Amino acid sequence: MNRIHAGVLTVVVSAMLAACGGGGDDPPPPRGTIITAQLAGQATTAQINAGTTASGIQALTGPAACDVDIRYVLYMTRDPAGAPATASAAVFVPSGSAPQCSGERPVVLYAHGTTTAKSYNIADISRSTTTGAFNNAGGAEGSLVVAMYAAQGFVVVAPNYLGYDKSSLEWHPYLNAEAQAVDMVDGLRAAKAHLAATTGTKPSSKLFVTGYSQGGHVAMATHRALERDYSGEFTVTASAGMSGPYNLVTMADVVTGPGPINAGATIFTPLLLTSYQKSYHNVYATAADAYQAPFAATAETLFPTDTPLDQLIAAGKLPADPTFTKLFGTGGLLTDTFRAGYSTSGYRKDSVTNTLAGFDNTTPIVWKPQHPVALCGGFNDPTVFYQVNTTAAVSAFATQGVTPVAAFDLENRATLPAGAAGDQIYGGFQQAKAAAGSNATAQYHGTLVPPFCNALVRSVFSAL
Repeated sequence: MNRIHAGVLTVVVSAMLAACGGGGDDPPPPRGTIITAQLAGQATTAQINAGTTASGIQALTGPAACDVDIRYVLYMTRDPAGAPATASAAVFVPSGSAPQCSGERPVVLYAHGTTTAKSYNIADISRSTTTGAFNNAGGAEGSLVVAMYAAQGFVVVAPNYLGYDKSSLEWHPYLNAEAQAVDMVDGLRAAKAHLAATTGTKPSSKLFVTGYSQGGHVAMATHRALERDYSGEFTVTASAGMSGPYNLVTMADVVTGPGPINAGATIFTPLLLTSYQKSYHNVYATAADAYQAPFAATAETLFPTDTPLDQLIAAGKLPADPTFTKLFGTGGLLTDTFRAGYSTSGYRKDSVTNTLAGFDNTTPIVWKPQHPVALCGGFNDPTVFYQVNTTAAVSAFATQGVTPVAAFDLENRATLPAGAAGDQIYGGFQQAKAAAGSNATAQYHGTLVPPFCNALVRSVFSAL
C-alpha cells in the first residue's frame, strides 16, 4: 500500500503549523483544511470476500458488492485547548459497476475502539493486530468496516484521532467528548472536500455516525455536537453506539470503588488520567499522587506507543497481569491514597463532564437527541459493562422522553430483530462464544461482539 513520504510530510506539516502561530499574525488554517491526501490503495471484491470467508463473518457482512478505494487524508483540527493540530483519517469509497457503488452514497462516520499503538492507521488494512490486547495496528477494525459498510455502498470516513498516526499532538485526548467530536467533525469536513475534488462518488444527504467501544462514546459525543453546533453544515440521519462507555462517571465509580475492575483497566486508566490531566489540569499535582512506583515515572507519557504491551510489562512500566486488571493493591497501578480520595477528585469531576448518557448517583445526565439513536452490546461484556453503560443510557434517555430505535443485547434474543435475521444474529453469537471456548471472556469485547453489533447497526442504517 502506498504511504506518504515521511520527509515530505514533515516539511508540509511544519510549514502549516508555523503559520498557525510561530510569532506571526496569520490566523491558523481553518479546521478541516486538507494538508495532504492521496489514494492509498484498493480492496477488490475478491479480496474482501476472501477475508470475510476466512474469518467466518461473511454471513454477517454479506458478499462484497463494491470494490473499495482506500483514501488517506491529513487535515487540520484543534486540540482540547483550541490550538491548531493535525490528525488523519481513512476514507473508504465504494467503486464498481453495481448500482450501490457509485453516484450519491450515504456516509458512515466511524469512530474506532481503544488502541495503544501510536502508529494506528485504520486506512492500512494490510496490517493486523500486534502483540497484546488493545495494541491494534488498524488492520482488523479497518477490514471489518470496509466489508460491513464500504463494500455494501456506504462511504466511510474513519478518523484515526489526535495523537495517532501522523498527528502533530503527542498525546491523545481519550474520552474527552468535546475534543474528540471536534476531531471527528473536522475529519468529515476534510473527507468531503477530498471526495468533491477527486472522485465521482458524492456524499448523499444521509449521514450516519457510529463507533465501537471508545468509538461508541465518540460517536455519541459527535452526534450531540453535530446537532448542537453544526446543524447548518451537517444533518445527522441516525447514530449508533456499540459497547461504548457512555456513563463514564458510574463506570469510574464502580471500578475505583467496590468493583469489579474491568478487563483492560490498567490500559484505559493511563489514557484517561493523561487525557484529563492535560485537558483540565486537575487530576493530580504530580504523577506520583496517582500512580504507584515504579509506574509513576512513565505512566503519564506511556500511551500511545508502538511498544507492544508485553514488552511494557517486561520493562516494569505496567503491572504484570495479563488481564490488565491489577489497578490497586500491592503491585497495582494506582495508589491507595488516590483511590481513597476519588469521590472528591478532579478525575471524578472530569468523568461527570464527559458522561453522555447515564447518572451521577440518581441525577440523569443526557442530552436530548433530535434524530434516531441505536445502541448495541453484549450483556456479559467484561470490559465495558453493559448494565452500567447501555442499560443506564437507555434509562437516562427515557428521562428526556427519548426511546432509542433499538437497544440490542446480543445475549437477549427478545431485543434482536424478529424472524430469521434475529435468529441468525443470536445463534451466530452463541456459536462464536462456544467456538472460542476458554478464550471467550478474553475475546468477548474486542473480537466476538464487533461483527454482530456492526451487522445490526448496518441494518438500522439501511432501513433509514
